[in-house]
Amino acid sequence: MIAGATPAANRRRLPAIREAFAGSTCSRATRNDEDQQLARKGTRVMSASVASRASLTRYAWLSIAAATLTIALKGVAWWLTGSVGLLSDAIESFVNLAGALMALWMLTLAALPADDEYAYGYSKAEYFSSAFEAFLILLAAISIAYTALVRLLDPRPIEQPGIGLMISLLASAINLATARILLRVGREHDSITLEADAQHLMTDVWTSAGVIAGVALVWLSGWLWLDPAIALVVAANILWTAFDLLRRSLSGLLDASLPPQKLAQIESLLAIHRAQGLGFHALRTRQAGSRCFVNLHVLVPGGWTVQQGHDWVERLEEEIRQLLPQAHVTTHLEPLDDPLSMSDQELERVPGAERAPH
Repeated sequence: MIAGATPAANRRRLPAIREAFAGSTCSRATRNDEDQQLARKGTRVMSASVASRASLTRYAWLSIAAATLTIALKGVAWWLTGSVGLLSDAIESFVNLAGALMALWMLTLAALPADDEYAYGYSKAEYFSSAFEAFLILLAAISIAYTALVRLLDPRPIEQPGIGLMISLLASAINLATARILLRVGREHDSITLEADAQHLMTDVWTSAGVIAGVALVWLSGWLWLDPAIALVVAANILWTAFDLLRRSLSGLLDASLPPQKLAQIESLLAIHRAQGLGFHALRTRQAGSRCFVNLHVLVPGGWTVQQGHDWVERLEEEIRQLLPQAHVTTHLEPLDDPLSMSDQELERVPGAERAPH
């Protein structure tokens, strides 16, 4: 049934809806058995989700180890060459380390189960990690830009560039391997903390590539101004990263809706049930770290018993959780043939969707 249709049209569809529902269930005992199976399955999914979030901390430790190693390598490269570009690269690795330590703390906090004080859990803690990292990147960009401007006014020759380049290349390879792992795991588990850390490391990789190119050009051409000029470009690049991370963090803290691809999955599922005669509106979603929340109103025939309506929404909620394992689903049951059920359609909050009845 399409929400927003007239009560008379809804009533004409009731026999088909009852038939569809009757055909999908056999007996009260059978329905109860199915509900118990769904409940057990849902519990296993949520338990696995909590366990998977807790296991993410080991990837934060990987990031900490990589940052510590690259700091040592880049520090040696800067000490050997005196290149301000390599110094800027080493400073950014300190930012990586601070961000990784913050990520470890916030991932540990986000994995805690809900309690009486925080009934929806601690998953939003991940956004504080990315916001903190954005602030550190901003400070690093300012420091690099200042050092580069001083060196631009007072150029100095680069010493032992060959050894410095080799060490910096090794550090970049470590960052690249770590970033690819963090990005894959972050996307699999919808962890903005790991994604932010991975994207920052990838920025560090490209930054290192630019610095290495600058040192090599100075070595070949003798143009000393290229080294601080490249460092200024590095500062601008990581400044952009800081603003992007800050934007994503604020978006999460302000309860942004789910990404379009996830909303499309939910809408496709609802379309299947609409074809069976049910109605839906007031769909609202939000992302909270690795968890997400889905709220919607479900319209069923007014003549159904409470048990019938409960059975249907339980199945719907489980189907949504199968699509989005980290989802917390809340439904509100309404009668199709009551005009008041259509009075709250303005609650619909799907980015890009029209406010047409559905």
